[in-house]
Amino acid sequence: MSVGLVIVSHSEKIAEGVVDLAAQMAPDVVLAAAGGTGDGVGPARIGTSFDRVQAAIERADGGDGVVILTDLGSAVMTAEMVLEFLEPEVREQVRLAQAALVEGAVAAAVQAQGGSSVDDVVRAAEGAVVSIRPEELEPFVTHAAAAPGSGPETTPEGESGPTARGSWTLPNQMGLHARPAATLATGLADLDAEVTVNGVDGKSVMLLMSLGLGQGRTVTVEAVGPDAQAAVDLVGREVEAGFGEPA
Repeated sequence: MSVGLVIVSHSEKIAEGVVDLAAQMAPDVVLAAAGGTGDGVGPARIGTSFDRVQAAIERADGGDGVVILTDLGSAVMTAEMVLEFLEPEVREQVRLAQAALVEGAVAAAVQAQGGSSVDDVVRAAEGAVVSIRPEELEPFVTHAAAAPGSGPETTPEGESGPTARGSWTLPNQMGLHARPAATLATGLADLDAEVTVNGVDGKSVMLLMSLGLGQGRTVTVEAVGPDAQAAVDLVGREVEAGFGEPA
């Protein structure tokens, strides 16, 4: 089992779309859409529904907890009202994330896919911030990853562990888009190494996606730590295989 996610939006289509996107990167995570309002007979109207949010929490709750992500202010109010009516033992395992809906949902789904706790999933959702100014990425990534070149140029062997590096050219048509980014972030998450991919944190799916690397672009990986070589090898295997996509 894993932590489930509930996506609350004023629009039924937006909620379902976010669920579809996140599900591509986290096939084992239960994602439930709670968008719009209405009686379920005709088309949903714009708004949020207490009953839909409550039902979505029940669908997403597999026993490991539930994280709720919302869009606009009144969606937060609706979610908070639902939380007040949950049984105490259920409420203890439900979190309302203060996060951007799309970015937060993608990051949370990837984190949940790896079997993380409900609190870790919330932190991933709330930390899914991408800035166009590298120095503003802190504290979500290390200083060296946020501003390449601003810190020590090298890490001496033995002080922080082994180092490894590798570069490859992306062969697949879509390059480093959402699904490959999630594949790398998930694979690197459990390795004991600090990993940067083209200067950003390799364990952050949102930062990997923000690179915008298309077919033919170079992926450069640098890793420090006991599993440094394993991290570089993992990225190399995935890139060389085109992430299982057409070249």
